[in-house]
Amino acid sequence: MPRNVVPETTSEKRSLRKGAGLLLSMSVIGTIGFLFVVLWINWSKPRLQPEPLSLELRSIVDRIPGKSDALIYVGLKDIRESRLWKEIIPDSLKKAPLFKPQERLDALMRAAKINPSLDIDTLLISFKRHGYKEQNFIGVVWGPFSKKLPESFLRTNSTTTEKIGGFQCYALDSSLWLCSLGPRKIALANNKKMLAEFLVPVGSFYKRDSLSVALINKAVYKSHLWFALPSAAWTIGALQSLTSTNEGVKTLGNLKRIQSLALSVKFNNGIEGQSEWVYATRKAAFFASTFLWGAVELSEIEGTRTSEQTIQLLKKIEIQQNLESVIIHTDIPIALFQAAKQNKP
Repeated sequence: MPRNVVPETTSEKRSLRKGAGLLLSMSVIGTIGFLFVVLWINWSKPRLQPEPLSLELRSIVDRIPGKSDALIYVGLKDIRESRLWKEIIPDSLKKAPLFKPQERLDALMRAAKINPSLDIDTLLISFKRHGYKEQNFIGVVWGPFSKKLPESFLRTNSTTTEKIGGFQCYALDSSLWLCSLGPRKIALANNKKMLAEFLVPVGSFYKRDSLSVALINKAVYKSHLWFALPSAAWTIGALQSLTSTNEGVKTLGNLKRIQSLALSVKFNNGIEGQSEWVYATRKAAFFASTFLWGAVELSEIEGTRTSEQTIQLLKKIEIQQNLESVIIHTDIPIALFQAAKQNKP
């Protein structure tokens, strides 16, 4: 009798577009994506080569006592010589006060006929927290104003004088000490101890405060304006001030998790600047950079409430995560400022 022949069955090929094949494809793609993110987070990207400090400024920084919570440098003379300052900045801002001095310092500057916006060429100041709220400071100021502060004037307006480290120092009141370092340079501090430790330094700031030194090295542009903020409190305060008009950026940037910050700006044929936000972990830096990038990209979309001028500025912003840092770089040509100035009603 003939045997029952069982028909041969052909095995159906597994499709990657449905069923188990689809799940397998999604798993592979997800794994590759995850590995790419891990690689990106832990990959050290190329950096811009930072400008060096001048030898004179380096020697001044080396004298700063203790550890600094904030280092701020303003090269006003170099800024005033830039094309942006001469062609774009309105006269009202050029003559605006650089800072609001305290009562005694304000009275002294008015008596000596010192205009900070015109008479100060360079300013370097270091802040150091003392206690919960008090901020000590030591600053060095360069400029022709020193001719307006002869010894006779300082003696007349001081409460006491004392020689420290070979320099004649003057107490203008209980919270302001001043000392001439040369024909165009003075040092000032809010107390005698800070000034004395600056004039007679013990050890080197570059060895004593490695975090501040690292942030100074992260400040790319050194001649016009730079900040080095090792203190989280200073960093958060500065960023909240800069982003006060944009609640979305404040939230997306996870500002409260930032540990320290470096910022530097160069004014010439426009504005070129870079800010580096340092987080505790690479993961935190990656998510902050992703959210900030997304916020900028969404703001550039046509149809949003963002003005065309702002959109053009946002297109000049580059955001990148580099290990524990979020690096924000911008290069705004002077043409954008000229166009805005012409369109201003």
